[in-house]
Parts: sequence; structure tokens; C-alpha cells
Amino acid sequence: MPLENTILLETIDWTIIGIFFLIVLSIGWLASRTAGKNTSEFFLGGRGMPWWLLGISMVATTFSADTPNLVTGFVREDGVAKNWAWWAFLITGMVTVFIYARLWRRSSVMTDLEFYELRYGGKLATFLRGFRSIYLGIFFNCLIMGSVTLAAIKIGGVMLGLQPLEVVVGASIVVVIYASLGGIKGVVWADFFQYGIAMFGAVYAAYIAVSQPEVGGLSGLLDNPGIQSKLNIFPDFSDASVYLPLLIIPIAVQWWSVWYPGAEPGGGGYIAQRMLSAKNEKNAIGATLLFNFAHYALRPWPWIIVALASMVLYPDLASIKAEFPGIADEYLKDDIAYPVMLSKLGPGWLGLVVASIIAAYMSTIGSHLNWGSSYFVNDFYRRFVKPDASEKEFVTMGRITTVVLMVLAGTLSLTILDNATQAFNILLLSGAGSGAIYLLRWFWWRINALTEIVAMIVATVMAMVLVLGVEDAVFETALLDGFTVKLLLTVVVVTVSWLLTTLFTKPEDKETLRKFYKLTHPGGPGWKRVVEEARADGDPIDEKDKGLAWEMPKQILLVFVGCVSIYCSLFSIGGFVYGETIRGLILGGIAVVSTVILFKLMAKLRVG
Repeated sequence: MPLENTILLETIDWTIIGIFFLIVLSIGWLASRTAGKNTSEFFLGGRGMPWWLLGISMVATTFSADTPNLVTGFVREDGVAKNWAWWAFLITGMVTVFIYARLWRRSSVMTDLEFYELRYGGKLATFLRGFRSIYLGIFFNCLIMGSVTLAAIKIGGVMLGLQPLEVVVGASIVVVIYASLGGIKGVVWADFFQYGIAMFGAVYAAYIAVSQPEVGGLSGLLDNPGIQSKLNIFPDFSDASVYLPLLIIPIAVQWWSVWYPGAEPGGGGYIAQRMLSAKNEKNAIGATLLFNFAHYALRPWPWIIVALASMVLYPDLASIKAEFPGIADEYLKDDIAYPVMLSKLGPGWLGLVVASIIAAYMSTIGSHLNWGSSYFVNDFYRRFVKPDASEKEFVTMGRITTVVLMVLAGTLSLTILDNATQAFNILLLSGAGSGAIYLLRWFWWRINALTEIVAMIVATVMAMVLVLGVEDAVFETALLDGFTVKLLLTVVVVTVSWLLTTLFTKPEDKETLRKFYKLTHPGGPGWKRVVEEARADGDPIDEKDKGLAWEMPKQILLVFVGCVSIYCSLFSIGGFVYGETIRGLILGGIAVVSTVILFKLMAKLRVG
């Protein structure tokens, strides 16, 4: 039974969606001609991909169907300022661009999990690689895809009157076909096509939202008394209970301490996969820089506008329920306001925007399917089950895994998850406290495999106890909400646990450390002891360091300038959206100047 008040697609809408599916399937079929050659082609595109294509692929992957829902939920719950929960990750992104991108490319691994047996040695490193291939590739990955599919369920239910199972099956078939056929090339080229459609759809949805008579245009929206308390980009600095959890903790703690997909400290997951697919170090840096600019500066405002407009038309959940009585109670959360607003679209445009949402969904799911299957095939099946299998068999296993992952993710979205914020919080808490390890393991020889194992175990136990066993209200204080206290507690406990483990356990053997250094040449004081001991043994491992000089001060400056450039771009656009032209021009000018400085500094970096 379709939901009441849903909009039925007309012939023109179905035609547009059909053409979109045909193009995406064609991309997968064309890419399949080379994808099946070997695992390097299937998972890394032969390591020859350009920066602009990889950068767009990264940003398309993070532009998922649940992201507008998440941002809408944030704005409706705590205002525009709550977006600092993810804006703070820009610092992580800039650190990845200017410090870690070239290190990942030098490592020449196929997945970031293969790194474990490069950086560490012995049975613990082997266990870590195998366990995380399942933990991240299956469990975590399916949680992410389940959250994205949940958004598709809500959009399909509100806009098209489809039942959850119908949405899951319909949304999965095409993406599984092109992801399993074309491998990473199919995914990346499909991302390139889909990103343009998704961005156009988001902008047009914002235009339609402010065009509603109740909203009265952009000026009417901004003057509406019902949203005045939600407009501020920065939280209220007169109230510590507001600015501490919304701004200070994300900026001071979250960016370096929390592992989060797409914003992993030091790079990881599908971001690392894209860097490893690049032609060289220069293309890896260019790809991640383009990704961070598009991700943080260009995309947020259309979603924010729709979220604010939704508060005029639907000030509370009861008003949404009144117009869409068929929405199940478990799905009736603030994040559903985004698909509710899309129901205002007319024929033709509705089909295009639906296609843009499908594009956002498929770009994310396609990347996660290929990334997850790369973990399973390269770091579990090849490593532990059948290391002597042919390349053709590995590719076949990758395609089978792609299908299985989609089934698991769809099941999760139908049975457990009910809103985007819930999944976001679970992911944040599960990775809390471990982020600093991923930053330091490249530059501090003392970190070992047991460091990561202890951090992983303690973080998982803490997350299970705090999420499943204790309500947020128990931890609420006068200054901090319950979840923020949980996050800080987990960061402290996990960080102390792995630091003590590192200091009171044996380091990796010298052969493992020297081999890693020779390959990646991280340099710096954190490797001084290893370098000096190698020289004393007649095994100078720093011979190439003269050509790859220690440039950390310059890299840190690049991180700072990059953050200034992108944050000023973000807030410059916000200034124009809010009708504050002078502010927009000033911030835009700072963004331009800082960008020029950024590229001049980048030209002096020594990259391969």
C-alpha cells in the first residue's frame, strides 16, 4: 500500500530515471572489459588513475542518500552550528592531503589493511589484518551501507509510496550489477557521472524549497521568526553548554581522536583506496585536496536551505505525520524532513531529482561494496583461505562478495537502524580514542601491533556498554549532553589504554621497522633511534631521505592554510546565502588569497 499524499511519477519522470540507469549500467559494462584481468585492475584500476577523477569519486562517495537527511536532522535539532560535528573533520582531511597521501602512495599496498603486515610483524600483525578485514569490511561497512539504505527507504516511502523491501531490492540491483562488473573503474567513472546529477538535484531541491508560498523566497525564509534560533553558523558563545559540545570538542578533540569512515585520521578505507589507485604521489595529493574542497566548501548549503525551509512548512514531527500518516513511527525522525520536502517537486523535475538521489545512493554504495570486497578478498581470502588461487578466482570472489555485502546491508537497514543520527553516533563512538594511533604509527617507531589491538578491543567494549547498556541521560551534565560525555570518556579510556600498552610492551623487530622505513621514508625524530641503529649496523636506511627531506613544518603550514582556504570558502558562500554580501566578499577574498599561497607552498613540496 503506498503512503497517503505521495507523488506518483509520470511518464517523463520514469523516462529520465530509465536513461540514468541505462548510462550507469553501460559504464559498468565498459569498465568490465579490463576489470576482470586481475585484482589490481578490479580494486585499484591498475594504479594509473588521475587526480581529478579520483577526487570527484571521493566526494561522490561521501555524497550519499543519507547525508542530506543527516544534515537536515542536525539543523532541525540544534541549528546550522551542529554541522561542526562533521565540519571539524576538515582538519583531518587536510592532514591526510599534505602529510599522509604521499606516504600511502609510497607504501604500494593494495588495501590499507595490508599496511598492518608492512608496519608490524609476527602473528599479532597477521591477526590484526585478518580480523579487521571482517570487522571493517563486513560489520562496519554494512552498518554504513545500512544507514545509507535506510535513507533510501525513507525517501522511497515518502516520495513514491514504496514499501521498505521494495526500495531495498530496487535500489540494490543496478548498483550491484555495475559494481561487480566494472570494479573500481566502473565505480569511479559512475561516480563522476552521478556526482554532477546529484549536485544539480540538491541545488534545484533547495530552489524549490524556498519557492514554496509558505516560505516566501530566500529572504522570507531568513526573516521567518521560527528559524532565527537555528541560523547561526557558530554556536552561542555565551552558553558553554552550547558551544562546548557543538564546536570546541569537535575542533579540539574529535578530528584527531575519532576514526570515522571518509575522515579517518591519516587516511584509510575508501579514501586510502583512491590514493593507492592514483598515478603517483602528486595525483594522490591532488585527489584528496579536490575532495576536501568539494566536500566541505561546495555541498552543505543546498541541504541547509532545505532543512531550514522544512522547519517553516513542518515545524515538528506531528505536522509531518499529519500530511504523511502512512510513515511508520520508527522512521518518523527529524531526518525524514528532507525527503518530505522533495515531495513538492513537479513532473519532469521530480524524475530528475529522484535520479539525483539514486545517483547519490549508488555512488556511495558502489564505493563501499568495492572497498569492502577488497578487504575480504585481499586481506582475508587471499591471505588466509586460498593464497595460491588465480587472479581470475580472486576477481570472481570479489564479485560474489559484492552481492553478499549488499544483502547484509539491506537486511540491516530493514531490521535495526531507524535514523541517520543514530548511525552517525554509533560510528563515532566505536572509533573514539583510536584516531591518534593512525596519525602516529607512521612517525613513531615505538607503536606496535598490540597497540592497535588493545585500542580496538577497548573501544568496541566501551561502545557496546555505553550505546547498548547506558542511556545518554545518565551522563548529562550542566555543560555537556550525555553523548558528548560518552565520547570524551571513551577517548580518554581508549587513549590511556593504548599508550600504556605501547610503552610497556616490546616494539616491532628491527627488520620489520627498517623494511617499512626503506619503503615509505616517513623521516622525523620519531624514527631517529631506528635510523641510527641501522647506520651502526652498516644498513643505512635513510639514504633516500636527502631526496625526500623532512618537510613536516611546511606540511603543517599547508594544513593550516588549507583549512583557512576551505573554511573561508564555506562561510563566504554562507554569507551570500544569508544576504550578508560584505561578509561574503571579505571571506571570499581571504579564501582566494589563501588558495594562491597554498598552491605556491605545494609547488615546493617534494613529491613523486
